[in-house]
Amino acid sequence: MPPFAPSARSKVEPFIAMEVLADAVRREAEGHRVIRMEVGQPGAPAPTPVIAAAHAAITGKLGYTEALGIRPLRLAIAEHYARTYRVSVDPDRIAITAGSSGAFSLAFLAAFDVGARVAVPTPGYPAYRNLLGALGLEAVAIETTAETRWTLTPAMIEKVHAEKPLAGVLVASPANPTGTMYSAESLRSLSEVCDDLGLRFISDEIYHGLVFAGTEATALAFSDNAIVVNSFSKYYCMTGWRIGWMVLPEALVKPVDRLAQNLYLSNNEISQKAAVAAFDPRSLAYLDGVKASYAVNRAHLLQELPAIGFDDLLPVDGAFYVYASVRRFSNDSVDFTRRMLLEAGVAATPGPDFDSRRGSGYMRFSFAGSEADIVEAVQRIGGWLRRG
Repeated sequence: MPPFAPSARSKVEPFIAMEVLADAVRREAEGHRVIRMEVGQPGAPAPTPVIAAAHAAITGKLGYTEALGIRPLRLAIAEHYARTYRVSVDPDRIAITAGSSGAFSLAFLAAFDVGARVAVPTPGYPAYRNLLGALGLEAVAIETTAETRWTLTPAMIEKVHAEKPLAGVLVASPANPTGTMYSAESLRSLSEVCDDLGLRFISDEIYHGLVFAGTEATALAFSDNAIVVNSFSKYYCMTGWRIGWMVLPEALVKPVDRLAQNLYLSNNEISQKAAVAAFDPRSLAYLDGVKASYAVNRAHLLQELPAIGFDDLLPVDGAFYVYASVRRFSNDSVDFTRRMLLEAGVAATPGPDFDSRRGSGYMRFSFAGSEADIVEAVQRIGGWLRRG
């Protein structure tokens, strides 16, 4: 019998954060206490109105929904854009997805043909390039530096496009792992250069609501051609509910609808009905309290990490990560984070997840856990470094 090999498109790089998570779970199963700073998920549960809405949904009839999502949720999201950004969005342009991951899959399939080149910044979220590669697209990494506050600029895009044509550009604001944000002016200029060059502009806005320095802006304010992705996983504390959304240019609504119909028929109806309650004023008040706890954690890390030797930190405008240099201690952040888990009981994500060339000198800490855990984590790491 001939051997059956996996497809070439399945040969994507592993998501190292998930491998660290698995190692941390194993350590906990062995009876060790591990402080979890490796994955980007809120430590707080979903708001009470969301949980109540899910309970109510379970007691009723559940079935398929429209492939693009239930109408009440799409209307609630449109109202959110009007209330938060003063931007008018037609609910028909909104697609409900299986988290932001489902949104990116649909967006890439609808917007690009096989072989298309899509620019992404580094450091950056690894699933962008891995998913693009699995779909037969080329992720074109553009290195960012402190000179541009770790963001892409129109000049960078123009230069790369002139060397070999791009089909699209993807940025995140606030970004993972850097936490940096694009100002309204920079988002406008990126949107304009993409429109001028005929490139698809995709704006990942899943950390909106979690901004500590500056003011968040949506790309929808500057271009009707932008694809905007968001999720209930981060600010709304609904990671495990696997529910997100995207706002599409009108020309991509039907293509995404057709793809969604064939890929998964429809999204989970329970999560969709529950997500409507995420916009309840009681939910928003609760979520602002969760954000305030992140602000305390952020302030503690920005003060205490330099005191124990992590004195080269990227800006933390938003999201809930600190991206820190480990070069003072090691040139191999994968080994450093492995030893830190085993010897200090703190799990974090090594930089190669986010930057294949420079990431060995960095690691990412998530501060979405409790204040007590963040304080203890710094104490543990400090003691471990002193012993070493």
